[in-house]
Formats: sequence, C-alpha cells, structure tokens
Amino acid sequence: MTSRTLPLFFDVLRLLVDAGVSVVAEAAFQDRLWRPGLEPLVDRADLRIVRCIVDASVSFRRASARATTRERHTKAHGDSTVGKELADWEDAFRSFEHISIAAPAIDVDTNDGYAPDLAQVAEFVNRPG
Repeated sequence: MTSRTLPLFFDVLRLLVDAGVSVVAEAAFQDRLWRPGLEPLVDRADLRIVRCIVDASVSFRRASARATTRERHTKAHGDSTVGKELADWEDAFRSFEHISIAAPAIDVDTNDGYAPDLAQVAEFVNRPG
C-alpha cells in the first residue's frame, strides 16, 4: 500500500467498525506501519489477529510463480523477485515485524496447507471476546 492509501484503509475500517459491520482486513501487517492505525480500533471492535507464517523459500517460490503466471498481478504489483536471490528474500523475512497489538492472535503455518486448519481458524475468529 502506498502512503496515500494507508489512511484511507483505516478510515474505511473505522467507518465499518463504527457501523457495527463485521470486517476482515487483510494485509502484511508490519508493526510500524499498521499498529498506529489499528490501535484506535482495539476498544471499538472485537479484534482478532491471524498471522500467516511461511518459510522464506516457500514464499519466494510462490512470489516467483505469481509473477510468471499472473499478468494482472505483475502489472499491479510488479515482480518482487526480480534481481533477488533467496538470500535477499530471507533477509527481508528476518526484518519483518509482525503486528504487536493487545488482541487475541493465532499463527497459521501455510507452508503446506493450513495448520491449524481453516475450521480451527474460524473457531478462533468467532470465539467471543
């Protein structure tokens, strides 16, 4: 997301939360970028955080495949693997800071399917706060 769309993203979330709408907000929630916009919602919404975890090598392979098989994706987002080796990708993975907000969270391993499975994730998300 660009610096212009980030405030709009949070404005839309606030609007939906204030209207009592259930909403799923999906993004690569890096702490420094997202916590400031999400923290004001902690007291207004029943937040749940689902963190998808994947090995760097699997992510690199998936990103490379998307770039070569999905022309629309590449036009919109570029090819994040161009000029990169797996070692570069692993460095970016190590520097990623997951969102740190006071809300229930679950880690979902997505290396090969989902662990815990989607039924368990749905149960976590729907659990009363």
